Amino acid sequence: MGASLKSRLADGEKLLGALLRLGTEELVEMVAVSGFDFVLLDTEHGAADVGELRRHLVLAETHGVPVLVRVGGHEPALVLRVLDAGAEGVVAPHVDTPEQAAALVASAHYPPSGLRGFATYGRSGRFGLVGPAEHAQAAAERTLVLGMIESPAGVRAADAIAATPGLDGIMVGTADLRASSTADDPDPAEGLATVHRALAAAGRHRMDIVNGRAQAEASFADGAALVVYNLTATVMSHLADLRGARPT
Repeated sequence: MGASLKSRLADGEKLLGALLRLGTEELVEMVAVSGFDFVLLDTEHGAADVGELRRHLVLAETHGVPVLVRVGGHEPALVLRVLDAGAEGVVAPHVDTPEQAAALVASAHYPPSGLRGFATYGRSGRFGLVGPAEHAQAAAERTLVLGMIESPAGVRAADAIAATPGLDGIMVGTADLRASSTADDPDPAEGLATVHRALAAAGRHRMDIVNGRAQAEASFADGAALVVYNLTATVMSHLADLRGARPT
């Protein structure tokens, strides 16, 4: 078992991944063999079929690439299933309060740190070949827990959310933040900066979602520890560029 994403982040590495919405097995493999640090599988805006998700986890692991899974919301049962299936961590959307952040952490960790049901007979426990103590220790050391702040309420609670014990980091959902902001709320760009300051003050990791290389480079330069490409946006941009070769 190689170094985990969590340990690599603790060592100061900057990690680059791609967000996939469970399109095809080949696409998971293409990202994996291209040399990315991780794959983020999206079950919020993509399919939430656990069987398909398990196949994609196996494919990524075959190529030695860790997987994070974005669950659909406050779904402790799905968090348990994806971690049992071998995901190295979870990303949960719509974290608006420190209480929700604490519930997310609890769903991802075994007692005494959390409430996740204990089992060694899934993929994460090598189907029972890993002893209970070793399995529990590995889960505690490797499981990465990230939340998403996507509303003005989440921005207002950013300091308390970032201070939640066991929460490793935050990604701001900029599209949802813009959509949920009203004229009475701070500008979304100001909200984004507020969250980033809270993460830096709390020593938590920042994940940015981007649509291209220039944005990725800018995010890393600005302090992001993890950057993930919205692969749908990058592919569609590339297709539009290719289409431009057609004579008019």
